[in-house]
Amino acid sequence: MSVTAERKKEVMAEYATSEGDTGSPEVQVAVLSERITNLTKHFETHSKDNHSRRGLIKLVSQRRGLLNYLKSKDKARYDSLIQRLGLRR
Repeated sequence: MSVTAERKKEVMAEYATSEGDTGSPEVQVAVLSERITNLTKHFETHSKDNHSRRGLIKLVSQRRGLLNYLKSKDKARYDSLIQRLGLRR
């Protein structure tokens, strides 16, 4: 259900803005999106898992906050990230 360490490293490498970047908004949003996708797949078979659903809502809210921050700081980076992740806004 959670993201494996190898997959997390792949996502970080793909969305990093510079070498060794682990904390930029792009990387954080990409990792959160991966976790959200995994939880969404989990709910296809475990529809009554309300404890995990609360965590999903928290992750979505956290991603929303990071996206709002990025949008206010640099609109071009925000638009690029939305397109790369395939998110709709």
